[in-house]
Amino acid sequence: MKYAIQVNAGPYASNGGLIAQRFIQAALRDRHQILRVFFYQEGIQHAFRHALPPDDEMNLSAIWSQLAAEHGIDLVVCISAAQRRGLLCEDEARRQGLADNHLAEGFRIAGLGQWLEASLKADRCLVFG
Repeated sequence: MKYAIQVNAGPYASNGGLIAQRFIQAALRDRHQILRVFFYQEGIQHAFRHALPPDDEMNLSAIWSQLAAEHGIDLVVCISAAQRRGLLCEDEARRQGLADNHLAEGFRIAGLGQWLEASLKADRCLVFG
C-alpha cells in the first residue's frame, strides 16, 4: 500500500508528529511505501534544524531526519507555512542576508502541489495533528 502523510501539528503542541513517525515505522516494517510526508501549518516546526529539546525529551526533528536518511522518505515542508513562521531554506536565507538556513537535514521546502501529487498517487492519505 502507498501512503501520503500530512503532519499539521507542532512537535510540542501535539503528539501528532510522534504518532505519524510511529505509523511510518510500522508501515515500513510491513513493506508499505511512504510516498511523501508533507508538513503543513504548525507541523513545519518539525523541520527546524536548531530545535534543541531538553535532554529528557525526544528530538523529533532529528528522528525525522534519520527516518528520511534510512528509508529515502521525501520530507516536504509547505513553503507558505514555512515563510510565515520564519523557517528558511538555504537559498532563501542567503537571499535575506542570513548566515545559516533553518531547515533540518532531510527536509525540503516546496509548494502545496507536492501534497496534491502525493495524494493522487497514494492508496491512502493520512493527516496527523
